[in-house]
Amino acid sequence: MKTVILCGGEGTRLREFTEVIPKPMVEIGNRPILWHIMSGYSSRGFDDFVLCLGYKGHEIKKYFLEYQSINRDFTVTFGASPETVFHGENVPLNWKVTLADTGRSSLTGTRLGKVLKYLNPGETFALTYGDGVSDVNLPEALAFHKKEGRLATVTGVNPPGRFGEIENEGSRVVSFWEKPAASGALINGGFFFFEPDFARYLPPEGEDEMLEHGPLRRCAADGELTVYRHRGFWQCMDTVRDWRYLEDLWNENKAPWKTWK
Repeated sequence: MKTVILCGGEGTRLREFTEVIPKPMVEIGNRPILWHIMSGYSSRGFDDFVLCLGYKGHEIKKYFLEYQSINRDFTVTFGASPETVFHGENVPLNWKVTLADTGRSSLTGTRLGKVLKYLNPGETFALTYGDGVSDVNLPEALAFHKKEGRLATVTGVNPPGRFGEIENEGSRVVSFWEKPAASGALINGGFFFFEPDFARYLPPEGEDEMLEHGPLRRCAADGELTVYRHRGFWQCMDTVRDWRYLEDLWNENKAPWKTWK
């Protein structure tokens, strides 16, 4: 199964970092938060990724092209017979990563539409953002999605209300609203599963639209969006304060999102 990760935003509230690198490359414990997110998926058996790149996307491309040299010691021999020799064990990764340029300023629904060609025809796919970590049980969430039999499932969480609010009746989402005032309702936790037919809710070519506005609202209005409630750890990295919190958890060996060995 493919996992789409939205990596294209400018991260304006993290300008201390994002003037130089894209938000998904901001490090927690000397590894980009994107690596943490992908490691979490991989630990649950999701190893095939499609990254939607935009703002400073070349930095993410460079990271994966140079992954071995970034994470291992090596010796470079120049001259007539150039050679690079890596030392120590190979960095063990079973990931397949497709890096797709989806436009510097495209909105999230448009970004998803641009990578549909890289998804497996007729197959369910996962989607998340490149700036949030969680200990959500992804296989359980996928099983819930399949059982519910609708086109889309969003993970609902209960942090302070400044994200996408979900009004639900049982498991069915009645409405989906982005960044409302706090009300104590479930909010968009950012871990999704979609059926291929969800594509009909995406904006047509030439139009630009946020996934969280038109597509998910239309899907909810048609009764095709369900919510999987996650009661465990969830945290986005929107601000420097968020980053410090995640960095402290990692450095204290208290990171709940570390579901890998």
